[in-house]
Amino acid sequence: MRNYVRAALAGVRPAAVVPSPNIWNWPEVYEIENQAQDHGGVIWRALREDCPFAGLDVVDVGCGDGFHLPEFAASARGVIGVEPHRPLLRRARQRIAGLANVELRHGSAERLPLADNSVDLVHARTAYFFGPGCERGMAEADRVLRPGGALVIVDLDATSAPYGTWLREDLPGYDPNEIEEFFTAQGFSYRALETLWRFRDRESLAAVLRIEFSPAVAERAIAQTTGLTLPVGYRMRVRRKPTGLLMP
Repeated sequence: MRNYVRAALAGVRPAAVVPSPNIWNWPEVYEIENQAQDHGGVIWRALREDCPFAGLDVVDVGCGDGFHLPEFAASARGVIGVEPHRPLLRRARQRIAGLANVELRHGSAERLPLADNSVDLVHARTAYFFGPGCERGMAEADRVLRPGGALVIVDLDATSAPYGTWLREDLPGYDPNEIEEFFTAQGFSYRALETLWRFRDRESLAAVLRIEFSPAVAERAIAQTTGLTLPVGYRMRVRRKPTGLLMP
């Protein structure tokens, strides 16, 4: 994630997929992180409230090793996971084995391997859509969405302490207000979500923080986190595709 944020802040529009250093390099540790995240299900409740997907067709952009696909599959009509990193796709295939309504496709946010008007929900969680520079991915989401469908972007809230504080320390050029202004100008609504990460032991917590932050910031974060829980804020942004012509 951090690599793409830096590219966006610099005004760079990547010609190729920018690696996600956490899950690409440490998928086993990232699995621990996924299991710890959103312990109370706050994000899933908000998603179901604002964009109910039961009986609909869902695509998860940047699905990684497929952690969120089974949750979608439990009620959606069909689920497609799109991921650019083939080793993660291989892991995802193992996870979704036996789920008849889930499929995986190799591709990127800027070139979704989907037909026009083919899905009802495009979901991206801490993947690709981090601010200026992601316009091509937004255009692709609009292309594949049916009229009335929604693009939902779930990202970390850099204004929410303590996690957001550590994030800004590693990304001093990152301006959360500027990012929010960008998404507002693009027609997105905004909802703040406060979640709790819960780890099974201190070793797991430390391992996760070490793949998310630079060494100095990670060690400070570990020292500042007591116990096995960590409050983490998110921002959920939603934009719906119009159902008809927009009149001036």
